[in-house]
Amino acid sequence: MTTATAPSSPASSPAGPPDAGHLRLRLTEHQGHDHLDGGWWPRSRDLSVELRELVDGFPPDRGRIVRVLYSPPAWENRPTRSLPVAAGQVKVGFFPHDDTHLVHLTMTDRSVWLLAVVPPEFSDGHGEEALLAAATPGNHHDASDLLHTVEGEAASIVADHWAAGV
Repeated sequence: MTTATAPSSPASSPAGPPDAGHLRLRLTEHQGHDHLDGGWWPRSRDLSVELRELVDGFPPDRGRIVRVLYSPPAWENRPTRSLPVAAGQVKVGFFPHDDTHLVHLTMTDRSVWLLAVVPPEFSDGHGEEALLAAATPGNHHDASDLLHTVEGEAASIVADHWAAGV
């Protein structure tokens, strides 16, 4: 499952370079089967703005987000307890003293999506590669290792590299 466009686009559309203002998100086909369930590439470090886009643009066929837990060091303008979104309010919390480059999204059915957070300053090639790696079935990398690997590699790594558990 790949989503790299605005919510009006079909959730199964192939990912190309996203246009400005569109959610940069890739999700695995089957949530909960791998180390990560996908990746999210926000455009800035303003968590309040970026979370609204993520929550409001999350593919409705995958559920509705009711709570977000995040890793605080990389974010500015962090909401304290809740965030107003199009569907009402989303509860917000953080992992103290944590820098795992993750967000945990709790859905209405209580399932949890674990997404790698790609730094906004990644180049287009590295950002797309990190999204691909996080959403590739069989991924065994945690978010921090995945991002360090992508940063150190050429942006043309093939998808097989990620599925092999390297």
